[in-house]
Amino acid sequence: MIIDSHVYCFRAPDAVAGHASAAEHLGYWQWAYALHHQPAFRTRDRAPADSRLLLDPTPEDPFRPARDRDFRVDRITNRLVWTVDGEEHTKVYLPPNTLEFGPGACIAEMDYAGVDWALMHVDQALDKDNDFFAACVRAFPDRLRSMAEVDEWRIPTEPDAVIAEVTDAILVKGLHAIKIIPEYAYRLARCSSFDEPTWRPFWDAVVQLKVPIFFTLGATPGWADERAGFVNELRTLQAWSQRYPETRVSVTHGFPWRAFLDGGRRRFELTDEMWDPFKDCGIHMEVSFPVRVGDIFDYPYRQCLPVLDAMVEHIGADRLMWGTDMPFQNRFCTYRQSRQYIERYTGFLSTEQLGAIMGGTAARLLDLPGS
Repeated sequence: MIIDSHVYCFRAPDAVAGHASAAEHLGYWQWAYALHHQPAFRTRDRAPADSRLLLDPTPEDPFRPARDRDFRVDRITNRLVWTVDGEEHTKVYLPPNTLEFGPGACIAEMDYAGVDWALMHVDQALDKDNDFFAACVRAFPDRLRSMAEVDEWRIPTEPDAVIAEVTDAILVKGLHAIKIIPEYAYRLARCSSFDEPTWRPFWDAVVQLKVPIFFTLGATPGWADERAGFVNELRTLQAWSQRYPETRVSVTHGFPWRAFLDGGRRRFELTDEMWDPFKDCGIHMEVSFPVRVGDIFDYPYRQCLPVLDAMVEHIGADRLMWGTDMPFQNRFCTYRQSRQYIERYTGFLSTEQLGAIMGGTAARLLDLPGS
């Protein structure tokens, strides 16, 4: 059984899609386009451009979107564009010809790539409507599972309201997991940790729902070294997991692999301490290289395979699961290739280890039929 532990379904960036307004939704996309590492360019001649100009930072809000950039959807080219000094610019953050990705499109890709199940992820910059995610699952109940969207930035000040929303998403709408992106709380609510005391009522309540909790982590606020800051967030998660040992927990995307490259971006630099947070706990991790470094290394990503070998050694195949970030991984390779680089080029994996990574671990984590 092949299971992709990381796909998305979402509506167009200029749709309301669970936000207060279409303008608010588009504002999240503007924020994402400003900060993402994909290169921006001027559409007239593809000359390099600076997407940071999409922001108008202030001391109070260093990530405030600029209002004079006319950030918009271009339905002729099916991409997001903006204007600087009268010139139109864009970047390929959304893959070409992808403004929305519904459940039918996801199933068609899965069928062609031979994927049996997929877990839908959520993100405020995309669709944040739990009713929509529930409808996607109802359309394909034997193929899709979905996380519930959470307003992380409201957790410290409105824990009861957020608890009620998450409980409704799981127990009433029938969703299957919880997604937490602490960075939204760090940016919008100036939190310093997802495990600070103001979060404790939320955690004590939602772990009672008995569903997996997935964390998308970055560096701890205030840490200049991204590697060290990410490992520190893992240590926080390790302590969190030890406090809630019965809760199934996983880290999306894997490590921030770009930060672990050497200066020449030719190889990864791994350290002993990066694996320490996985000891004495049950934290799982996603195996996802193409969407993170597919612009640096070419298929079949041979430079990534020793890293996967190290992940198996230090974390264990029974806590690793394949994920693609579909459709965003289509920037760099086909859906089939995102399977094949593991299945065809990892002679160091046993049959059992390969089976766990490509589906067995996710099936068990999600309690899928047959697991």
